[in-house]
Amino acid sequence: MNPTPATSLSALREVLPQLAHPDGSPVRALVVDDEPMLADLVSMGLSLCGWEVRVAHAGRAAVEAARGFVPDVLVLDWMLPELDGIEVLAKVRSFRPGIPALMLTARDSVDDRIRGLAAGGDDYVTKPFSLEEVLIRLHRLVQRTGVMALDADELVVGDLSLNVRTREVSRGGEAIELTTTQFNLLQYLMENPRAVLSKAQILDHVWDYDFGGQANIVELYISYLRKRIDAGRVPMIHTVRGAGYVIRPA
Repeated sequence: MNPTPATSLSALREVLPQLAHPDGSPVRALVVDDEPMLADLVSMGLSLCGWEVRVAHAGRAAVEAARGFVPDVLVLDWMLPELDGIEVLAKVRSFRPGIPALMLTARDSVDDRIRGLAAGGDDYVTKPFSLEEVLIRLHRLVQRTGVMALDADELVVGDLSLNVRTREVSRGGEAIELTTTQFNLLQYLMENPRAVLSKAQILDHVWDYDFGGQANIVELYISYLRKRIDAGRVPMIHTVRGAGYVIRPA
């Protein structure tokens, strides 16, 4: 792996979206590699992007770190002391189901790549590697989980994006036309990805109504949104019976 110039990382930061949880807390990554210099380099790159990072150099230490740190994404070497990267991923997913993982390894055969992806890796990068490429791939992995861009103008959940300033909406790169109320409803959902919002909360935020006999208007506009956002695609807007509505990455 060739060192990444500081100027190159600075330019990359201008291009990559700043990501955060809905409460504003930083994205968390656990970097696991038995080569300290390599782990520290990846950690430095992510830290420069505003992420919170922990590093582990062995399999069991990685599993323990994941329990306490609660990372949003794993960067895993395959060949580790104690437990290999595939075993670490399986153990972490036993208590953090669905956490995305990027395999970062010297095992570069096609068979290795297939085995790593089949074992649950979401992405696979071989050594030597470009740090810029790794950072871009990690940003994309985390965005698909519903973590939001910090850019005040843009919200991103999965392949759905909404620009507050231009009032443009697109899914998978395809533009979607919405009325003002539909846009405001979608914005509220996307500001709270994976959170179940009650009809009362939606009425209060989108229509500024007291909750009293108006619940049907929420159902009506949710159905409008589904026709625009989910028609012909994997659904993102879900009903939680007795609780409300939630938007999740497809």
